[in-house]
Amino acid sequence: MRFNRPHRPFRRTPAATGQHRRRPHSHQEQPSAGPFTTGRRRLLITSATIVTAVLVGVLALRNASGPDDQGAAGSEAECRPTALLEPPCGAWFGAFVPHERDDLPEKVRAYEKRAGRELDIVYTYHDMSLPEGTRREGQLLTPEERRVGEDHLLLLSWESKWWGGTKEQQPTWKQIASGELDKTVIDVQAERLKDYGKKVFLSFDLEMDTRTPANGTPAEYVEAYRHIHDRFRALGVDNVVWTWITTGYLDHADEMKRMYPGDAYVDWIGYNQYNYYRCHNTGWRTFSQTQHSVHDWIREHISDDKPLMLSEFGTAADPSRPQRQAEWYAQVPGVLKDLDGVKAALQWNYRDPGPHCNLALANDAAWDSLREAVADPYFNQPLT
Repeated sequence: MRFNRPHRPFRRTPAATGQHRRRPHSHQEQPSAGPFTTGRRRLLITSATIVTAVLVGVLALRNASGPDDQGAAGSEAECRPTALLEPPCGAWFGAFVPHERDDLPEKVRAYEKRAGRELDIVYTYHDMSLPEGTRREGQLLTPEERRVGEDHLLLLSWESKWWGGTKEQQPTWKQIASGELDKTVIDVQAERLKDYGKKVFLSFDLEMDTRTPANGTPAEYVEAYRHIHDRFRALGVDNVVWTWITTGYLDHADEMKRMYPGDAYVDWIGYNQYNYYRCHNTGWRTFSQTQHSVHDWIREHISDDKPLMLSEFGTAADPSRPQRQAEWYAQVPGVLKDLDGVKAALQWNYRDPGPHCNLALANDAAWDSLREAVADPYFNQPLT
């Protein structure tokens, strides 16, 4: 859960490797048998042949009933993303990487180098400020983001804030819903996204359940969200995948239910859950413990079929056990495959406000663990 979200940006030039786009194949060379002359050797060959035939038969039966590895299921064509950017055969891997607006490419490349693969989704944040001089916080799709989008999917988080602005400059949900910001803010950004052309994930006021009453009431949030959605639609913006992102904090269950705009207005549902540990004076929670209860609650109370996104996930480190963060990330692929409908997971590689709240990967062991986790075929799906 995030309360004082810093602004950030980024981009990345095309990488040459593309390794995580390819499906892994396992080729095991069989040694040549060579000429065997004794009866004992002939018997060994015959026995090995029989055993091999049995194994092939067993594997054929197993494959007929469905592959064990969900990430290897389906052909390349069958696994291409849907019109709403849902990967049918697995899940996207993405991240928020701390950056300044003009060094987005370099920061993403550095992250990808350590993670051993390209990101599928790049996550950036914007406010609703007006352009002033070189200020680009309110500019959806900066030049750097456009370059990143050449070979990544983009998740743009658009907040009803004016970072660093006065109290009077802070937009409210009531103002947005009334159309007061249409000409100066909403229409301007809608046209920018329309001009971009490629599909992007767009979230309006992520973690909205932490923004009341400062921004307005739950009903006013829903009205504001729907107004932006309908305004984009009226302007012919058809390349936005509408992504509703909540904290997933179940103490806010009532607020989350009241702030859901409705299935007609939402394409994906995201939630942000962490192992905060000492950051919020909680006990150590495994990756499974951070995800399962929220996932199940959303499936029961919000939507039983929308694709889900772990829009931010991560863990604090444990200074007394330096390997603990690595052990936490090692659990990710196995747990995620058991979460029905989770089609994207974005690692939060940054800090939160407060003491002991650095949620970034802390050491080489954690990076190695993440690298191994996201090499799983389930996270390696074709982008096109």
